[in-house]
Amino acid sequence: MAQSRPSMQQLIGRRSRAGFVGRSAERAAFRANFDSPPEDERHRFLFHVHGNAGVGKTFLLRELEQVARERGALTAYVDDSAGSLPEAMEAISRQFAAQGRRFKELDRLLSAYRERRHQAELAAVAALPTEPPGPSAGSMVVARAGLVGLGMVPGIGAFAGALDPAQLAEGTERLRSGIGARFRSHEDALLVLAPESVLTPVLLDEVSQAASAVPWIVLFFDTYERTGRFLDGWLHTVMTSERYGALPATTVVVTAGQLPFDATRWGGFGDFMTDLPLLPFTEPEARDLLAGKGVVAEPVVSEVLRLTGGLPVLVSTLAQSRPADPADVGDPSATAVERFLKWEADPVRRSVALACALPLRLDADVFRALVDRPEDELDALYTWLRNLPFVDERGGRMSYHDVVRAPMLRLQRQESPRTWASRQQALASVFREWRTEAEAGRGAEELWADEGWRELRLAELYHLLCAGERTALSSMLGDVVDACEQGESVAGRWAGVLMEAGLDAETWAVAEWGQQLKRALRSGGTAAALELVLRGAGFEWAPVAAGPVPDSAGYGAVVATYPGEAVVGQGAPGGAQSREPSSGSPGSESPRETPPARVPAVEDGWHVVLAPALAARAFRARAIAHDLAGDLHAAVVRLNRALELAPDDPGSLALRGEYHRVLKRHDEAIRDLDRALELNPADAFAAASRGATRLGRHEFDEALADLDRAVELKPDYPWALVRRARVHRALGDRDRQLADLDRAVAVDPDWAWVRCERGDALRVAGRDEEALADYDHALALEPGYGSARASRGASLANLGRDEEALAELDRVLELKPSYAWAADQRAAVLRRLGTGREGGR
Repeated sequence: MAQSRPSMQQLIGRRSRAGFVGRSAERAAFRANFDSPPEDERHRFLFHVHGNAGVGKTFLLRELEQVARERGALTAYVDDSAGSLPEAMEAISRQFAAQGRRFKELDRLLSAYRERRHQAELAAVAALPTEPPGPSAGSMVVARAGLVGLGMVPGIGAFAGALDPAQLAEGTERLRSGIGARFRSHEDALLVLAPESVLTPVLLDEVSQAASAVPWIVLFFDTYERTGRFLDGWLHTVMTSERYGALPATTVVVTAGQLPFDATRWGGFGDFMTDLPLLPFTEPEARDLLAGKGVVAEPVVSEVLRLTGGLPVLVSTLAQSRPADPADVGDPSATAVERFLKWEADPVRRSVALACALPLRLDADVFRALVDRPEDELDALYTWLRNLPFVDERGGRMSYHDVVRAPMLRLQRQESPRTWASRQQALASVFREWRTEAEAGRGAEELWADEGWRELRLAELYHLLCAGERTALSSMLGDVVDACEQGESVAGRWAGVLMEAGLDAETWAVAEWGQQLKRALRSGGTAAALELVLRGAGFEWAPVAAGPVPDSAGYGAVVATYPGEAVVGQGAPGGAQSREPSSGSPGSESPRETPPARVPAVEDGWHVVLAPALAARAFRARAIAHDLAGDLHAAVVRLNRALELAPDDPGSLALRGEYHRVLKRHDEAIRDLDRALELNPADAFAAASRGATRLGRHEFDEALADLDRAVELKPDYPWALVRRARVHRALGDRDRQLADLDRAVAVDPDWAWVRCERGDALRVAGRDEEALADYDHALALEPGYGSARASRGASLANLGRDEEALAELDRVLELKPSYAWAADQRAAVLRRLGTGREGGR
């Protein structure tokens, strides 16, 4: 049945919908795109709207969304209320469900992701205890560094400015193995490490199914100067490759931000996209908007044009009150606030508009706390405020446009500094009360994982800073230590609010702290931010003498060195050895030690005081950063400082003990681990590490007792089980060795190191066919695992498959010629083949 054509009235209604005027060329280009099938060379798959703040990008996107829906499209709109790729997918799924297309499998995976993501920092050091009140800063630094290596953090990662690719790869391998030890399901681990790799194929599959029922699918991504940080690379991959699956050809993407698209990334996509730069309204467009609001008197119109410069948000603001009296139109000294509220005669409404500019964001609860009016007036006033053109509403929360809010804040601060401070103090008290209510019966770890609680805490501190409370800066920076444990995104919120408070109150010392923290996060991630806070609080900082750790055992493989962690290394027990870093050459300066951002000068009493316990946690985080950079000597120096501040912290003692073990400082390791276990006898990490230390000293009975205790404390502890298997091997008990390795594989079947360990035990026992199955599994997980490949070659040789064995061993030695065990195995194969080629390839 043919679709009926719309009436003239319907067409006129569409054109004037919501008072939208102007941008006719942009709307026409977008509308015409639906007339061209995807196969037509004129069809565009991507539109990018860009222009300065206040130029009307969001208004245009909303209009284009209506155009798309008129063409039967399924649409979704994402803005900066989404702070990550999974959150963006959640917004898409939610909006599609509202239009009758529910993405059930994606929703299930998103729910699983939300439940597990707070465990990511714990997975980096699988059994490492965390000191109250929450996860250690160090563990989160490990997790974030690994996420950078895996590409999960867009653009800038925790150590992107400090580590070369090989070091990032090492952090990645450690994190992957640590999370593998924590999560039984490989999918769960991957969901935490690389959510895009799990979620994107499901999203594309669901979108493809939806595309079969609708003519078009249109995705709108607003505030792209913010959302593009995590969306841009992903979007480019999805639109230009089939890495995650196919995107239906009937999909159109629209982005909007302040900047043009990155030509480096999108330059080759020019024939498939349309660039839509937005400029201020032309005079005819501005006059159309004013006429639509009933503002037609020429003196008034001329004054609006002069004051606004055609910026749509300002034109719309001044048109909203429909001014009719031009008597005072020509006053050039009017403040920006008078420009926005000039024709609003009601003093109550004017005072409400000014008061509601104080908070960063506003909802009905904050509104009622701010506005001192009779109950029967509040609903009408709130409705009026929501409809102001300079107020945006997202998810039930409102915020003023920056170009409007900033002069309103300045006006109130300059006219009455005491009233300004009093109102800011009152708002801080309100948010403190709400935060305290939210904390009832909950621990710090749960609170920091709760975005709602974090926002209440930020609002409280923001208003204290605006009120001029000098101690609030120390509170804010103390919170930064905790925020860094949650990752760069959360730490970035603290830095951003700190800078906003400084700018809004014109407290330049506070603004400078926010700016420098943001710079530190961009250049060196949470590690650099923590270093900056430590220095600002008066804790010394200097480049640490480095002791580079040579890779004496090989390359490429995931070999667990720490209890519950893994590093890059190689070796097959029974022949090759696992990577155990040895002492390097102290005195050389680490090329990875980049001085952090500049510490802001102390101004007007804005001193920074950091509690010793928080400073100790920050130093511990820096130690793990050095560890990820391959510099355990520097890591020990940082832990020494942490333990000066908190000498009885069992977590730092256990970690330093483990570092001493890896550095072959067995006496120091035993001393630290003894003390850690004295303070916390239930610490499985410390017990396992001490057992491994005693194994290294050939104290087999004592090692066995420690590892028995670790497994008793944590039965599903693969690292401890494998270490205990090595003790059984040293004691000649092959049955118990294999029993522990079987148990470790059952706990984590997809940890390549565990598979290789069992394969080696099976090979030594003469069960080469079974050993091959483990090596194959390990190599499927980690193709670059040199130890597993060398051991596979040895088993092939044992089975008489010499040509295959030779191929495997050749491949290993091409990548690592110094791998002595593999070379010996290859020489033995060549002798059996009788070729006389032992010395060359």
